[in-house]
Amino acid sequence: MGHVHVIRILHTTFGIFGNVFGILLFLAPMITFKRIIMKRSTEKFSGVPYLMSLFNCLFSAWYGLPFVSPNNTLLTVLASIGGALEAIYVLIFLIFAPKKEKFKISGILFLVLSIFSIVALVSVLKLHGDKRKLLCGLAFAITCIMMFGAPLTVMRQVIKSKSVEYMPFFLSLSIFNSSTSWAIYGLLGKDLFIIVPNSIGSLLACVQLILYAIYRDSKKKLDVEMEGSIETGLEKPQIEMQKNMETYTL
Repeated sequence: MGHVHVIRILHTTFGIFGNVFGILLFLAPMITFKRIIMKRSTEKFSGVPYLMSLFNCLFSAWYGLPFVSPNNTLLTVLASIGGALEAIYVLIFLIFAPKKEKFKISGILFLVLSIFSIVALVSVLKLHGDKRKLLCGLAFAITCIMMFGAPLTVMRQVIKSKSVEYMPFFLSLSIFNSSTSWAIYGLLGKDLFIIVPNSIGSLLACVQLILYAIYRDSKKKLDVEMEGSIETGLEKPQIEMQKNMETYTL
């Protein structure tokens, strides 16, 4: 009994850690969206990761409900907060995105809400017990993997451009901390639907941090090249403008 009690305490503790790191994860894009609002442009930022996060939040909140998955209320708490923030991010993105991108994001958003509504209704009206948990758990796990996989396009852009400008460090760090905490939470609760996607998320976030470490150093080389270009006739105002653009990676 003592062993079981300790496991329960650890389970709750890592759930709380997951909530803290998760909230930090959902708050991390605020820096990006402050930039978008100030520039009144989404630039090269992708809205897909935020849509995938919203998609995941919907299913996470649903999966954590007591009538679907017992003892996962902490998951619902985090997902509810995250869902509200992600909805705001998507709205801001829709406001400042180019027309073509607005149509794309609107279409994906409609698809996301439709799929969630269908799964939620089927799970309530047609399924019970383990079958309900299985359907909602699979939906939750799949959307988790999609959310963690969404930055793969950004990672490809980082490798191609050798720049981390569009892959914020604190976002990657928050993903690593949050997914690792939830993976341990799932392990303690013996819930494969939580363990598997968050383990994948932790691995992908680790790769992002490695990429950041590699290409963050390349910025220093660029600074040296820019300083040296003074001798080749590059005007100082132009150099200063390039440096100002680079400060966004800090």
